[in-house]
Amino acid sequence: MDFELPQEIVEKLAEIDAFNEREIKPLERDNIQFFDHRREYARTDWDRDGQPREEWNDLIAEMERRADKAGFLRLGLPKAIGGGGASNLMIAAIREHLAGQGLQLANDLQDESSVVGNFPIVPILHEYGTPDQKQYIEGIVSRQNHLAFALTEPDHGSDATYIETTARKEGGEWVINGQKRYNSQVYRAKADLIFARTSGKPGDADGITAFIVPMSTPGIEILYNHWTFNMPSDHPEVGLKDVRVRDDAILGGEGKGLHIAQRFVHENRIRQAAASTGAARYCIQQAVKYANERKVFGNSLSKNQIIQFQLAELHAEVEMLRNYVFRTAWEMDRRSPLEISDKVSICNFKANRLVCQAADRAIQVHGGMGYTRAYPFEHIYRHHRRYRITEGSEEIQIRRVAQYLFGFGQAKGTGRG
Repeated sequence: MDFELPQEIVEKLAEIDAFNEREIKPLERDNIQFFDHRREYARTDWDRDGQPREEWNDLIAEMERRADKAGFLRLGLPKAIGGGGASNLMIAAIREHLAGQGLQLANDLQDESSVVGNFPIVPILHEYGTPDQKQYIEGIVSRQNHLAFALTEPDHGSDATYIETTARKEGGEWVINGQKRYNSQVYRAKADLIFARTSGKPGDADGITAFIVPMSTPGIEILYNHWTFNMPSDHPEVGLKDVRVRDDAILGGEGKGLHIAQRFVHENRIRQAAASTGAARYCIQQAVKYANERKVFGNSLSKNQIIQFQLAELHAEVEMLRNYVFRTAWEMDRRSPLEISDKVSICNFKANRLVCQAADRAIQVHGGMGYTRAYPFEHIYRHHRRYRITEGSEEIQIRRVAQYLFGFGQAKGTGRG
């Protein structure tokens, strides 16, 4: 067994670091208001219901344009669509590495943008999309023709098989009615991927269909934006009233939408886990550095065992989890992620908890200044706190682990249940 990262990954990390220093850091310094204590105010258009400011969107777009020109942005996409075909292990290692460097334009936590892009819907469009639907592949990567994701509803989140949005066949069209909540990135989207029940009864895995619906379609309306713990926010409430689409709007087959949704979250979960682990590592390293420098009662703060022990325990958890995340990503390159969804769930819920604990401890070690926005720990905490809920709450992921552990509701290793 070899526990070293492959040489090609080590070299790629060095290439990315060099590119960031050369191309992205100067851009970040020229726009430092988006990263220092002013970041939340500078990023948020308070007069447009808390949406991201256009200047912030433009800066991210420029970062991604440079990364694309340098050959990094599409690194994780399939080679068949012009990507680098990077392994899950490589992408996990990159995300952990970049998140471990703190707040930066090259890997912004809040927008989920990075010099190595995370486009979980793109491989799905590549595999299941019609030729016309595949127009969104380049549109998503270039930010010119974005596709939003609409699964959650006011009364249904993790219990996605109980969604109440419906689509019924009327002549040659589908008529969609319902309401979606936390419809991520719909403000900048040209179309919305809407999940609706087309057959079966509440709780059935089959019978949910995914529709690509242009935002210009009559009957689809952004009702209001949800202001969240970490602003700005692009997670609006969207109403659907007699929205009419044809069969060619269906992605992945009638009644097979749940599989699309599962593919989406599995693409995201291991990458989120890697980023959370890296951010936790950053918080601990910064707390250790400060504790060594800070003098209290005539001695370094780090001389106190209560400081040593708490940070040492968090450090131990990061080291163990980091290796488990990498191993699971390595295994995803050799098996279907749906076959090892318990391992992916372990990575995700443990990492998202850990980063919140690490950020909280970093705040405490830094004392009163840790509580201010002069340091990034409050931003890290507020951002990563969402991942304990979104893309499958930690309770749902723990239940998935229990299903595999006890054999409840599925055959072990099938990914069903």
